[in-house]
Amino acid sequence: MAGPRRVPGAAVSGRALRAGSLAIIALAILGFGGQSLGRLWNMKREVDVLERDIAVLRAETDRVNASVTRLRTDPESIEQIAREELGLIKPGERVLKLPPSGGR
Repeated sequence: MAGPRRVPGAAVSGRALRAGSLAIIALAILGFGGQSLGRLWNMKREVDVLERDIAVLRAETDRVNASVTRLRTDPESIEQIAREELGLIKPGERVLKLPPSGGR
């Protein structure tokens, strides 16, 4: 009796089938992974932009808090704002408005 016969083409096609399957799976992972990497990159850029915005807002918050503290504790700062922004004067003071210099 003869043993099982090996067909040379059959072994190659089995290997080719496995290699082809692996290639298809690898391409699918790369294809979908590429989209995920793109989304990840966009999210990272968005996070960077938001972190910069947060830093700017924190600096502005610190500036406003310092201004509030100054207005609560320093009467001279209140007087300065009253004079410069509201145009108020003390009783008995006179305001002299001069024309702007023409640079001549």
